[in-house]
Amino acid sequence: MNPLDNWLKWANDIWLTFSSPWTIYQALIILTAFAIAKLLAKTLEPWCEAKVRAIKGKPGLLRFLVAILRNIHWLLFFLLLCAAYGVLQQVTWPSHSYFVGVAARLSLAWVGITVLSKIIRNRTFSRLVAILCWIVVALSMIGHLDTVGNAMDAVAVSIGDVRLSLLRVVQGSALVVMLVWFASSLGRFLERKINQIEDLTPSLKVLVGKIVNIVLMIFAVLLSLSSIGIDLTALTVFSGAVGVGLGFGLQKVVSNFISGIIILLDKSIKPGDTISLGETFGWIRELRARFVSVVTRDGKEFLIPNEDLITQQVVNWSFTDKLIRIDVPFGVSYDSNPHQVSELAIQACADIQRVSLTKSPVCWMTEFADSSINFVLRFWIEDPQNGLTNIRGKVLLALWDTFKENHIEIPFPHREIVIKDSAALQTIATAPKT
Repeated sequence: MNPLDNWLKWANDIWLTFSSPWTIYQALIILTAFAIAKLLAKTLEPWCEAKVRAIKGKPGLLRFLVAILRNIHWLLFFLLLCAAYGVLQQVTWPSHSYFVGVAARLSLAWVGITVLSKIIRNRTFSRLVAILCWIVVALSMIGHLDTVGNAMDAVAVSIGDVRLSLLRVVQGSALVVMLVWFASSLGRFLERKINQIEDLTPSLKVLVGKIVNIVLMIFAVLLSLSSIGIDLTALTVFSGAVGVGLGFGLQKVVSNFISGIIILLDKSIKPGDTISLGETFGWIRELRARFVSVVTRDGKEFLIPNEDLITQQVVNWSFTDKLIRIDVPFGVSYDSNPHQVSELAIQACADIQRVSLTKSPVCWMTEFADSSINFVLRFWIEDPQNGLTNIRGKVLLALWDTFKENHIEIPFPHREIVIKDSAALQTIATAPKT
């Protein structure tokens, strides 16, 4: 029997079944039960949700209960259909309640599949999975799963020795999506566990996590292709051609990927480091396969390609340790005692919270300038990611307050104009113009 005959036979069976009077009666019962369930759900759902939202400290249980509440009308629909099914079983032939029983089982299956699919975070993908699973369950319940499967398997094309049918494509696609999703979820779980190992350095944690994710993803794809009957050795030539094409078309992507691995291996930068690259100054939030996320003090997040961190000059403020030296120049008047100024400046700087005392602050006189004696105050901090300008500002304010308390003047530039022959200038100014 050809595929067209299968479809025609199936359509004829459905028509004969649905043209029966008791089928119409059951359809009316199902529609009435659904309408009543929707009306009851509008009243019960807000009341139940208020009770559920009162649960604190159990996000997993809360998520599960909320998922059930979103389908409470289907649960009510199931209960009403069960009641109708029981009544029909008592007053008429069992065949006259067949569709009511099927609708009850399908509604319960929809609730279960929808709730279980909530483990998928993506709402659209979760909905799609729920619908596809429900269709399979529905066809199985009404006994037409094999019929539909045979019809889909009959629609096929042959590519060499490989027979590719519509059924195999659907099964393969579902298997690929399921295995890739499982590999991605498992990779994220293992990555979190790896990040909790204190004996590993931050860069090694990132490297191991990325390797685990890549290996799991490749294994998932190969396993899914092998499961649907595709000979992996037949893809050798094709993969070689694709590899050449990717080599030319995705040079930057591959370069950034390899650069990211090099960065992780040589440990030149790691999450938490404070770096400067061109005009960008910030700390590294995370390392990705293609780029590095750098967050600046103003909240901007720069996604810097890994290749730039390899080929350009990068200033890592916390490569060997987190101690950063900051210089603050200032000047005082010539009436001040330089020894006292140095002592007061060091004392004022040491009282600021962010200034590290691991290395003591120092203050040196640098020059005798035109209007002031110039000094430079040098101190160290351990948290450059919290900003450099703000700590300089705090130190300058502390110097200002200390010098005011000790009557030390901070001079400003001034000039003196000396007129040697005032009488001649006055004569020129009052002479008549011609």
